[in-house]
Amino acid sequence: MQRPSRRIATFFSAVAAALLVSLSLSAAPAQAATHNPVIFVHGLSSSASSWDDWIADFKADGYSGSELFAWSYDWGQSNVTTAQQLSTEVKNVLAQTGASKVDLVVHSMGALSARYYLKNLGGTSYVDDFVSTAGVNHGTTVAGWCTWLYTSCAEMYTGSSFLTSLNSGDETPGSVSYASYWSNCDELINPDSSAILSGATNVEAGCISHTDMNNDHGVYEQVRDFIA
Repeated sequence: MQRPSRRIATFFSAVAAALLVSLSLSAAPAQAATHNPVIFVHGLSSSASSWDDWIADFKADGYSGSELFAWSYDWGQSNVTTAQQLSTEVKNVLAQTGASKVDLVVHSMGALSARYYLKNLGGTSYVDDFVSTAGVNHGTTVAGWCTWLYTSCAEMYTGSSFLTSLNSGDETPGSVSYASYWSNCDELINPDSSAILSGATNVEAGCISHTDMNNDHGVYEQVRDFIA
């Protein structure tokens, strides 16, 4: 049997330990708010590296590298195939980060596979914000040069059956927040207004070249604020 003095000492030791733990927890700094993971989708004849400037900007503005995912895919394949692969990528990112939703930031033809995913593959359940930069949302006649080379290129030609189906009904389905940033002098999207999405926040970014739309800092700041 423990002596009373030993039991009292044990009791006070336990109280002191609990007090130290409490003080330690209260002194710990609050964790910074997390962001939705951002998945970047490039366009035709491009790669994940096209997002390097914006990823650096996002990091400078408080995002961590583990929240930013520049995704690469075979840009010559059908946008339907790419959309299916994007669906897998979204699930992988959610599993990796523990987040419930992602933000999609896309450029040029990347808008087509991402929108197909949202409309036809249940993506609206997993995406919070969708941002199109110089998105070929309603096609471009410039794609005529490559329709015979790549399935993806034929699909983004103005009036293609792919685009007719994609743009039928609601162009911005679900509870996702949509934005489209477009240039009034885009040399690869003809007409320029093809980038506009019905139901989205459509922003004319000024005269910016097609390939500069996803590394322009002014556009970046607007995109950052939209998905914040």
